[in-house]
Amino acid sequence: MSTFDLTPQFRSSVCFDRMVRLLEGHSLEERSSSYPPYNITKQNERSYCITMAVAGFREEDLEVATHEGLLIVTGIARPEPEGIVYIHKGIAGRALERRFQLADFIKVPGALLEDGLLHIQLTQEIPEN
Repeated sequence: MSTFDLTPQFRSSVCFDRMVRLLEGHSLEERSSSYPPYNITKQNERSYCITMAVAGFREEDLEVATHEGLLIVTGIARPEPEGIVYIHKGIAGRALERRFQLADFIKVPGALLEDGLLHIQLTQEIPEN
């Protein structure tokens, strides 16, 4: 795969950098953030699953929605109980948001939270002509 440095064009073009990021399929924020981690698996020719690690979130803390070709997963962080003194704090207690660009004809029939993992089912539903 070839890579191209388009930096010189950014200096003289308005919104050209945004177009390049859209073509690459990533925003700068998505590239720099790895929270929460996720896997995408192919289950068969028309079914996929996104599995996200969402330790510490309850079902009522999470929202899975689609909007204009995007799958948007958000999680609201609960306030920490008072009086806890941490020796080490390695579990993230922050809110989350992860966005995925959906291909044409991809639907989200459901999601399941199990053992700290959020499984989001995706299916490809191609309309018959």
